[in-house]
Amino acid sequence: METIFCQNISFPYIHGEGYFISNSTKTTLFTSESVAAGHPDKICDAISDAILDAALAQDPKTRAGIEAVAGANQISLFGEITTTAKLDYEAIVREVIKSQGYIEPKWGFSEESKFTSYLHQQSPEISQGVDQDGAGDQGMMFGYACNETPELMPMPITLAHALARRIDEVRQKKILDYIRPDGKAQVTVVYEDGIPTAIANAVIAVAHSEQVSADQVRAGVIAEIITPVLAKYGFTVSDENITVNGTGLWHIPGPESDAGLTGRKIVVDTYGGYARVGGGAFSGKDPSKVDRSGAYAARYIAKNIVAAGLADKCEVGLAYVIGKPNPLMQTIETFGTSKVSDKELYDFKDKLIDTSVRGIVEKLQLLRPIYSATSAYGHFGKPELPWEQG
Repeated sequence: METIFCQNISFPYIHGEGYFISNSTKTTLFTSESVAAGHPDKICDAISDAILDAALAQDPKTRAGIEAVAGANQISLFGEITTTAKLDYEAIVREVIKSQGYIEPKWGFSEESKFTSYLHQQSPEISQGVDQDGAGDQGMMFGYACNETPELMPMPITLAHALARRIDEVRQKKILDYIRPDGKAQVTVVYEDGIPTAIANAVIAVAHSEQVSADQVRAGVIAEIITPVLAKYGFTVSDENITVNGTGLWHIPGPESDAGLTGRKIVVDTYGGYARVGGGAFSGKDPSKVDRSGAYAARYIAKNIVAAGLADKCEVGLAYVIGKPNPLMQTIETFGTSKVSDKELYDFKDKLIDTSVRGIVEKLQLLRPIYSATSAYGHFGKPELPWEQG
């Protein structure tokens, strides 16, 4: 047995069991990560959702499953779209790239990078089922909520998203004018008997100009990103438990260094690994794709159960089959925290929302250009989105 130090508090740690023991308190750790909007995968998510929003603004009946791929000095579109909207795909793509701060060709990826599109119409074998209000695909989806944060989200992913958002904010507002697009945030939270009580460590990676030293970057990140974000949630973290740019320096951001792909950040987009995730990604998909709409409905149910005080934690599961309107599975798990009977929980769900594909789309008003707001910092915990409301 060895002793690990966590925010100036030491705990004996038992290897292989993944928890601390401190007197009679069970102390556990949980880590989640998020990424900045300029991360290569998030650039691709933003492009896919920007095209979807542009199409829905003209044609609410748009069907889409749009994939973007970003590599060194190039961006390509793949997938399907069936719409009456008249869209300039290249102009949308270049505007998104520019908006994320990629304006320097010397970084190997910018608004001037090569563009190609291989989008095609939706398969008629899929559309014949969707036209009858059936699901656009098979799959399982999960929604989760807990009372750890005002957003009713797990604390680790809430903190990680807040840090990632702040990385972008200090760049955009030139608070740290040497920060370049792209970055990551990771937080390990200490739980005592299931309650988040401290921060074990915080990890930040940011691209930056060549003119600043690693020490300058570290000092700026701690002062302007880590300290204020954690303070907002009532936490601090000791300097020795902070890592900034673990490899030392990072100068070239984006797809020149690491290729991007739509839908690759499923865990970042959902609950940071704290709850189960479904089989499909979200961005670029219209709401006939239950990968997206079903996951939103599951979160809507779980959040409203917790918000109503019926449980402290709730995970909702749904499953669909392509071409059929109603879910094959509907489950509610409250992990022993329910204040009411199972029957009351399911009755509450049934009164809250019709979980058929049409029922979800109509209740949450999903045939609107609202999806660009989801492409960075997660799809949940943002009060302006319809699945976050009561």
